[in-house]
Formats: sequence, C-alpha cells, structure tokens
Amino acid sequence: MRERFDIAADLRTIARLLEIKGENPFKTQAYERGATALENHEGDFDALVKTGRLKEIPGIGTALATIIEEIYHTGECWMLQQLLDGMPRGVIELSAVRGLNLKKIIALHDALGIESIADLKTACQEGLVSKAKGFGLKSQAKLLSDIESLQIPKDGSLLLSHALEAAERILLHLRAGPELIEADLAGALRRRKEMVRRICIVAASNQSRAGLDRFLRFPALAHTDELDENRCLARLAGGLRAELSVVAPENYAAALHARTGSRRHITKLQDLARSKSMTLYPEAPDSHAHRPCINSENEIYRRLGIQYIPPEMREDEGEIEIASAGRLAPPLELTDIRGMTHCHTIYSDGRNSIEEMALAAEALGMTYLTITDHSPSAHYARGVGIDRLRAQWDEIARVQQRVKIKLLKGTESDILEGGSLDYPDYFLEQFDIIIASIHARHKMNSEQMTQRLLRALKLPFFKIWGHPLGRLIGSRPPLECRMGQVLDAIAESKCAIEVNGDPHRLDLEPDWIRAARIRGIKFIVSTDAHSIGGLGSLHYGVSTARRGWLSRDEVLNSLDAEDFMRAVHP
Repeated sequence: MRERFDIAADLRTIARLLEIKGENPFKTQAYERGATALENHEGDFDALVKTGRLKEIPGIGTALATIIEEIYHTGECWMLQQLLDGMPRGVIELSAVRGLNLKKIIALHDALGIESIADLKTACQEGLVSKAKGFGLKSQAKLLSDIESLQIPKDGSLLLSHALEAAERILLHLRAGPELIEADLAGALRRRKEMVRRICIVAASNQSRAGLDRFLRFPALAHTDELDENRCLARLAGGLRAELSVVAPENYAAALHARTGSRRHITKLQDLARSKSMTLYPEAPDSHAHRPCINSENEIYRRLGIQYIPPEMREDEGEIEIASAGRLAPPLELTDIRGMTHCHTIYSDGRNSIEEMALAAEALGMTYLTITDHSPSAHYARGVGIDRLRAQWDEIARVQQRVKIKLLKGTESDILEGGSLDYPDYFLEQFDIIIASIHARHKMNSEQMTQRLLRALKLPFFKIWGHPLGRLIGSRPPLECRMGQVLDAIAESKCAIEVNGDPHRLDLEPDWIRAARIRGIKFIVSTDAHSIGGLGSLHYGVSTARRGWLSRDEVLNSLDAEDFMRAVHP
C-alpha cells in the first residue's frame, strides 16, 4: 500500500516524462493537477480508494483514478514503468539543461553513458561530447555554458510565486479554525525575495498546542522535522520547508517583526536599541507569557526614533540609516498603479485578444493599457510585421469604441545586435509607447553588451528599457554589461527603466533599482502579461519596486493616461 504523497510524486514524474516526450500539454497538465489534488485532499484517502470513490476528489477522473488505485494496491505503475523503460536513466535531470531534448539525451547516453548533469559536465570538460555524433566543439561549449548557468537550487528553495501559492494555502487552512487569533507570513517570503527556502508563519493564540495541531493537519504536510511546545518545522509534499511559530497575542507584533527582517537588519536594530539603553523587544518575541508588550511593528520603529521600514526593505542595505535621518520616502503601493504596461496579445505570443485584455485590465481598476506585442525579429514569439501591425492598430481603434480604458498602441521592440531597434524610424515614431528589450545574443561579453546598449540609448525612440538584464530566475543569469556606465547614459538620455513583474524575471534587481534612482532615473512597473491571468502579476512588480525603495513619484505609470503618454511618447 502506497501513501498519497508517494502516489502524487509518481503522477508528477509521469507528467514530466510526458512533457519530455513532447506529448499533448493538456495530458501533462492533467497529471500535474491530479498530483496537486492528492496532496491537498483533506478527507480519508484510504476510504476513497477502497470504496472506489476517488473521482469525488476534484481533478481526478476515471483514467487517473485507475492509475492511483494501481499504485496504491501494487506499489507500482505500469504506465510510469513503460515511460521509464523507453528512456535513458537520468532523463528528467538532464532535461533541465536548455540545449538538450530527448533525442540528444539518448544520443549522449548511447555514446558516452551520460546519466546525470554531473556526467555531462565532466564529459564536456574532457572534450568527449564534441566527439560524439551530432555534436561538435560549438555545441559542447554551449552545453557547458548552459550547465553553469542552470543555478539549480541545492537547498530546496522555490520561486517566490510558487512558494507564495503554497503559503497562502497554509494560511487559509490555519485561519479557517478557531485555534488561532491571527496568523501571517514572515521571513524571506514576507520580504518578497526572488527565491524562498522556507515558508515562515507567525501566529497568535492562547492555545499554542491546538494551533500547532491544526498546522499538523494541513493536507500537503508530508513530514514533521521538529516540534516543541510553540514551534513546528515540517516539509511539504514538494520538499519545501514550512515553519509555524505560535506566540501569545501580546507578543505577536514583536514575533512577526523578529522573524521578518534579515538577520543583519534585526542585529543592527538591536545595536541601535542598546545605544539608546533600550531593548528592541520588551518581551522576548518567542515568549508565551501573557504580559502587555508591543502592539504593532510601527511601534518598534517609533520607540527607536526612526521611520517605519516596510517588510520588503528590511535587508540592511542602508534603510536603517536613511530611516534614522527621516529620509525614507513612502514606498510604492499597488493602488498607486493606474496603467497596465507591457502587455501581449494573440498578435504575437499572447493568449488573449486585445478586447479581452482591455476588459480584464479595466476590471482591475486600470485607466489605460499598453498593447506591446513583439517586433518582427522575435520569430519565436510570432513577432508582428508592419502589415499585421497596421491590422492590429485598426483593431485597437475598434475595441477603443467599446471600452472605457484608454488603449495605447505600442511595441516591445528588440534591441538588435548592433544596438538598433526593430522597426524603421518612420514607423517607430507612430507608436504611443516603445519598450526596447534584448531577446537574443544574451551571451555577448561585457564590452560588447555595453556598447550595444549605449548605441541603443542614443536613439531618439529609445524611451523604456524592458526587463533590463534579461535574467530568468534559476535558469538564465543576468546579461553582462558595465551597468554603472549604462545607468549614467540612461540618466542623461531621460529614458525610463522597467521593473518587470513576471515572477520568472523580477527584473531589474533591487540593488540596481536603488543605483538607478540615485541617478534620478524614472521607472515603469509592468506585468509583461501574456494572458488575462498574467495581469495578476502586477503585485510582484510592485513588491520588487518596493524592495528597490521606489516611491510613487518615481514610477511613470502611477500618472494618469495623458501625463503618462506625454512622458513615454517616442
């Protein structure tokens, strides 16, 4: 008999193998959904299997139920075994390398016995891959580069968006019961770091054991690592760690603060408190004593005589010194954003029409929307040629008659290898907004990339630098350039920089945002949405902007439509 978490893991493996084989993505997604459904099931799983009622679980159909029953009763899965038998060992791990498809993995396995990324790296370093049929020196060098840029997390960390989804499910579970008075996120997740190693939750309760017991009943909790009277550290089905600390209600604010800031931030605050002959927390933040303590995090900073520092800024990057001097500007709020920028439609690689995107942005309270599909050189994204672009403009005009939100016709123009933009000048001047981005030749050396950008910045139509350093978190590092020199040139040219809210990008990074704002550079905060759902990523862009200390006055799309258009018009 197999546990439901083990069965869910098998379903995910099937999904991954089907994806590697190039099967229908809907089939792959069905197995992923089935795995998630098992992990989150709160009822008696054993009873459902034994009575043939698995289809009562949302997301489980007849085919999945049959496979789950087979694994449950026999410990094996015929379909999984069949998939594995047709592929070399290590195929799932090796498929994480960008340049490898199934055909190449099989060829490397047959020629060199490669079964892991470590095997592949060694074979590349020893020059063996270049001698295998179908490979050469160039492909060997590219594979080695792809391996080195993988940045596979070794600590069980997850992308912010994925960790936040899991954390919100835990919070929903905790808040649904009477055991806890309040509960909220802390740690790196509350600071909105790009990658998260652990979900940290702080809760207030007069019944700490009852609160911990509720946490232990969370359906996707797979293993308990540590448990004492006020704290539990556990692992979720996917391997991410989750920690709950339960404190007396009187100590909740102090505990939430102590577990939110980075270690350096908290240490520096403690030093500041000692210099004023104070203690940072009058009562130990993990204490369960019922004595009046700190009522809010605001009070902690007020007692120290400094401005309140929002969670996203608590990293010890100079924020304490600036708050002590009273010069910390109010950070950007989600409600400050008035226009949805950098949005794609079915004219390039988006999944929704202009009207669908317009109505969705309007429903979110936006007053304008920029339609910025890819330019012709982005062949992989169905870049829009001039003829199709004219058709798009006609459609924008028609849709504008049916919606209240202001529609701006724009492009995400490629910055080409030589630094030029990807439409002729006579056409570029007709756009309302141009976002200029790099989508190819990311691996130019620092000198080449710097010159490419500097040439682009001199163009009269270069107004906004899109997803500036081109990173994909966990899979592609930022491009190399002399960033200080580029920022100096942007400041002189009066261009703006995008803070990209795609959870896989979150680009520009906070330290470079701070360096840019010192130079007086303006920003837009975008979604880079390729669908209606993608518009919901705006809060990730805002969080990244807050981590870089941006205020409303520094963000162009906090302006109304007319002022925004004047600020960004080519």
